[in-house]
Amino acid sequence: MKNERAPASTVRDLARQLRLSPTTVSEALRGVARVSAATAARVREAAKQAGYRRNPLIGAVMAQVRRAGGRRFRGALAIIDFEELDRPAGAVAFHGSMLAGAKRRCAELGFSLARFLVGPGSLPPLRLNAVLAARNIGGLLVLPAYWEIHLETVDWSRLAGVYLDRIIRHPALHCVSVDHYAAIWMAMEELSARGYCRPGLVLQRRQDERISHRLEGGFLSFCAHDARMTPTPVLAAPQIDEQLFTGWFRRNRPDVVLGHGRELIDLIRKAGCRVPQTVGFVSLNYSMFGDRPCAALDLQPELLGMLGTDLLVGQLLRGERGIPAAPSYTSSLARWVDGPTVRARQFAKGGVSDLVKPA
Repeated sequence: MKNERAPASTVRDLARQLRLSPTTVSEALRGVARVSAATAARVREAAKQAGYRRNPLIGAVMAQVRRAGGRRFRGALAIIDFEELDRPAGAVAFHGSMLAGAKRRCAELGFSLARFLVGPGSLPPLRLNAVLAARNIGGLLVLPAYWEIHLETVDWSRLAGVYLDRIIRHPALHCVSVDHYAAIWMAMEELSARGYCRPGLVLQRRQDERISHRLEGGFLSFCAHDARMTPTPVLAAPQIDEQLFTGWFRRNRPDVVLGHGRELIDLIRKAGCRVPQTVGFVSLNYSMFGDRPCAALDLQPELLGMLGTDLLVGQLLRGERGIPAAPSYTSSLARWVDGPTVRARQFAKGGVSDLVKPA
């Protein structure tokens, strides 16, 4: 009976089998940019057939030992943002907080983080691969985009990736985002506990579309199960101007308005009402409201940046690169921020205890 070749159990075994140097095999398995894509693919396929699994923790320790002076091991990560001229102005602060969170976690874990702005006026998408390879970057965080983005041209075979928003389809990556549905339920519980009964939701249509209408869905769902709530029709439009808002406001007469920007408070006042004496207001994103005191939902963008970095580094330590076969969704919780734009609580408990349970 003919003897079959024994499976390759070490990097040296794979190197002998493929007639490559152990260094080349090791670097191919780690996704080092200087190994050609064809060679890296051949090594990965041979390792898969042989049942070889690289232990990234041992690899990291050995890299530390080899470094001069025993300096701390550091990997290189990148975070990219997109040029979008029509993006809401408040998103700049939100993105900045996510970036700060990612930088903080990278520093704690021993990784560097480079930021790149991608677009026709800065770094063209087609040049991104060359820049990432030249810097030997192994992981990529992607900041939220207002419009649908396409990153199929990125060489994901060398990269692990995480999108810091609800969903990305081109390609489908692991995602980290706040739970918007749970967030608006939290806000509605607070408003119910303060005696509001005729809430009004105001949205730029694109802001809710990009999170699969979770704000509108959570708002309507809560009102359907709270006997005290009689919601006004949701105002959703590409842009919310004074004429549109004033017409909706005077027709429906909400006693509290939920929306994103500070300009809504000014529109409420222009319609002849006082905040919070006659009409309350809640911002759906505290980061977009600036330093003006306001009742709001804090989506904790710095925490999102840290969670995304944790997920990205975990992939790298497990040797996972490429577009995931089963993309995951990691969600975090928002935090209620009390403020002077709503009245004080009237009840000892929140509205959740008084919800009418569905049959």
